[in-house]
Amino acid sequence: MTSGPRLFCLDTVLIDVVLKVAELPERAGDALAREQLITTGGGFNAMSAAARLDVSVTYAGRLGTGPFSSVAASALEGEGIATPIERNGDLDTGICVVLSEPDGERSFVTSPGAEATLRASDLQSLDVRDGDYVLVSGYNIMYDDSAEMVLTWLASLPAGVTIAFDPATRMVDIPKANLEAVLASTTWLLCNASEGVHLTKSDDVAESAALLASMNDRLNVVIRDGNRGCVVATNHHEATVIDGFDTIVVDTNGAGDVHNGVFLAELTLGQAPHDAARWANAAAAIAVGRFGPASGPTQEELVSFAAETERF
Repeated sequence: MTSGPRLFCLDTVLIDVVLKVAELPERAGDALAREQLITTGGGFNAMSAAARLDVSVTYAGRLGTGPFSSVAASALEGEGIATPIERNGDLDTGICVVLSEPDGERSFVTSPGAEATLRASDLQSLDVRDGDYVLVSGYNIMYDDSAEMVLTWLASLPAGVTIAFDPATRMVDIPKANLEAVLASTTWLLCNASEGVHLTKSDDVAESAALLASMNDRLNVVIRDGNRGCVVATNHHEATVIDGFDTIVVDTNGAGDVHNGVFLAELTLGQAPHDAARWANAAAAIAVGRFGPASGPTQEELVSFAAETERF
């Protein structure tokens, strides 16, 4: 791993049980899965994507004890991701059942576990320094008990720490006060087009990005826009469209996380935001062509893809 800035990820690690179905079953109905995959997911998707680019990554969350935790710990270790926080000896890691349809759309059922027992002392034990990056998920600030702990910790970080925030799928469930508080501390807001619409009431992605980047004197914005790529707006500047790449969609599960992980990794490696976004678009294009989460490319795969497209 590089000796430069480090990435700390609060987004919780779960075990994903991914089932490919022709369509979702009706209530009280049944569906036959055509393919299945049991793998480490949640925050692991973004962390593994960054780690595969030789960035130093730390899981700022809590593992448990049991078969699911063993799978998660093995996956994290395999990617070289540090896990310094003490495990919960009484609970296993939670699971997320993902139903994946032919068009790539996903539906989720989550059962929390040890990852939901993170303590304030755990966060305070992390050696986050100026120059480091911290990735926070909307799930971290959705519930009042964990939100107060996370927001207090974020406010205590050194001024030179870059805080990235992804509202995640259930953004509408984040209390307004919590959302406002985290955005006041955020350096990079990383969201998708529907989340951008919710935050600004504008259905124009570029306009949404520019509006969000003018909310305060700190915020920069990346809005992911599917196969169209993404839009980048640095603080108080107009938005720039960064075109996406043509690809065959197999599974969109975790693609946004891959985009986040590669974008932040490229920033830690010294890339300018627009260039980092272009690499993130390429990584996401590779990821959606593969089944399952944690499908981010290696450095070699990303470079090879860039050479083939002649867009870098």
